Amino acid sequence: MPDGAIREAAAPQVSPDNPCPFLRALVAGDYVGGHAVPLPELSGTIDRATGKTGLPALIARAQIFMVAMIANGVGPFSQLRSLSKGAILDRLRNGPLDKHGAGSRILDQHAVVHEDEIARLATFGKDFPNPDGGTERGLGKSEVKTFMAANFQRAKDDHPWFYRIRRCYYPLLMLGEWPVLLDIMGKGQGEKRYLSVAEVRTLFIERRFPDRIVALLKR
Repeated sequence: MPDGAIREAAAPQVSPDNPCPFLRALVAGDYVGGHAVPLPELSGTIDRATGKTGLPALIARAQIFMVAMIANGVGPFSQLRSLSKGAILDRLRNGPLDKHGAGSRILDQHAVVHEDEIARLATFGKDFPNPDGGTERGLGKSEVKTFMAANFQRAKDDHPWFYRIRRCYYPLLMLGEWPVLLDIMGKGQGEKRYLSVAEVRTLFIERRFPDRIVALLKR
């Protein structure tokens, strides 16, 4: 195993072919199943985690539903299968939402968490006032934007021809990852809202949400 890498604790219900840390935590916590999850169930579960109500909640649920519908393929047969059977969470690897190395690279294709990539994430952050007291390392909106740009540039440098073809497509995919994670798991309000690096580490390694998110999911 490479230096700085941690193989996740045994949880056979979480497939290596599910590369999304948020979805992996949902499966590990038994909030949703690890295989086929009906789109209304999946979008409703994630919507609860946002804590939003009223019209914002309806908009968020619709957006989540649309993303989940294309997660396993964008062709008409894939769309019909998603609508009838749901999102297949253990078949997301190499699907339309897989960034193929243009992301954070914290979790690799073998479900190995790379601690050195979490440390790299922290270098893009700064110290924020913690609502629970003191300060902690985190990434706000601008830091997240800088981090994603650096990830894409790294991917372009590694595979220039491959990413030249996808230079418009992949930045759009990134908007559905870290900004959404900041929106759901962020601490603080407004310009002081940030994504805790410590909580990101727990999410990836332990596949566990902060208590405040757990409380929302159990509503």
